[in-house]
Amino acid sequence: MVRYKNRYIAVEVNPLGLSGTKSFSLNGRDLYKAVLDAVQKLHGDFGVAAISSGYSAKYCNEVTRIALLRARHGPHRILASALPTVTHVGQKSATLRTIYSGATIRHCLLFLQQYQRAALVKMWSKQRNDEERHALEAAVMDLSAVENFQLKREHHEHKATS
Repeated sequence: MVRYKNRYIAVEVNPLGLSGTKSFSLNGRDLYKAVLDAVQKLHGDFGVAAISSGYSAKYCNEVTRIALLRARHGPHRILASALPTVTHVGQKSATLRTIYSGATIRHCLLFLQQYQRAALVKMWSKQRNDEERHALEAAVMDLSAVENFQLKREHHEHKATS
């Protein structure tokens, strides 16, 4: 059995016309389609075919506007080159900024924790009481979708080697 090498790209979604305090509805399906459309415009059918086998949006956080994309090693360069050309996510105008690119989901998780912890410190100054701060911390540091994916993957790899 051949191991597929993946690359994980952490992106920040910057909605146009919204201040930093307003929420932006961000889901994986809209982000997936927006990036796929950008790849189609920039690289055509070849680009879409190259990334389609391993491309997915693994994690989206509406509070910090951070998303984690997965692509196969090699075609990840096509994906990364198309990210700055994204102008709309769903029906809303937004731009994407690459903040990290890594080979393992573990390292991306570590980076996201550090990045979101720094964002949390900035957001805390705007909260009035401790209850609001704890609720914000729970929302910002929610990496459960990625952690569940990692557990499923480890379980699948364990079954494959047994």
